Amino acid sequence: MAFDGVQSTLYPNMVQSTLSPNATCTSEHRIVYNKALLVIYCVVLLTGTISLSLMIHIMKSASTSITSIAVLNLIFTHFVFLLTVPFRIHYYATNEWGFGTSWCKVVSGMIHIHMYMSFIFYVIILITRLRAFYHKAQREASFQRIHALAVSAAVWMVVLVMVPCIIFFSYGTKTTSRHRNSTECFQFGSDIDSIARVVNYIISIFFMVVTTVLAALQANALRVLYGKHRQGCTDQQDFGAQLKSLCFALIMVVCFIPYHMFRLHYLSDLCLQNVNEVLLSLTTFNCLDMLTFLGRRTWYMCLPGKAI
Repeated sequence: MAFDGVQSTLYPNMVQSTLSPNATCTSEHRIVYNKALLVIYCVVLLTGTISLSLMIHIMKSASTSITSIAVLNLIFTHFVFLLTVPFRIHYYATNEWGFGTSWCKVVSGMIHIHMYMSFIFYVIILITRLRAFYHKAQREASFQRIHALAVSAAVWMVVLVMVPCIIFFSYGTKTTSRHRNSTECFQFGSDIDSIARVVNYIISIFFMVVTTVLAALQANALRVLYGKHRQGCTDQQDFGAQLKSLCFALIMVVCFIPYHMFRLHYLSDLCLQNVNEVLLSLTTFNCLDMLTFLGRRTWYMCLPGKAI
């Protein structure tokens, strides 16, 4: 997993040293962006918590299908990330970090972990649904629930082993060695070398290509179903399932593609750091993805005494 320093990316130290105090990334501009980030993270924390609470209530009676297992993993990913959001809110509200460098690196890295893990589970959900649509004769696949659980366990084991190693042994070491102000956080851009820079380019392009292809396939699935059923398409179970999958695809397009498109340019311009922070924060709005499962049946389930 390649981090881009979270709030900045891969820029030579010699260029950073030439920046004047009056450059674009001055404290004046930073205060304005911090206020925007404070609002964004407050909204994400509030709405994300409500979204997850509703979804956890719904999942109590959900079947243990492959998609359900992927959704449960997605819920857990959002939950772990939301635990770190209050620290970001505190930092942008006070403009001071008082929790130590190690915890700064953990909180800083979590926004990327959240994005990558969400992407993985989105891809699993979409491919599962698309496979069921394009290969109806193979719905009873050999890939059973036990395999889905095994894949989930493997993914989390890799994350739990690799991420702490990256964060504590490679992430932010150069910044710390330059006696970075202990009251600052999320400023690790110049720590990544040229090799990691290339990796970041590859990851951004991969994100955009996979997201675009899956969104196009999902839109085509809905087009085919609409052409087949026309007026009665909304009564078809397949149409409803594919419509929810399209919502996931659109969430990927809206939340991930703008950031990764901008990152391709940002990798060569450190003074766009504040803009990068805002676009990175916008990726966290995918915490609202659980709202795609809400509908009339959901409200009946949440209201006691209502028949489904």
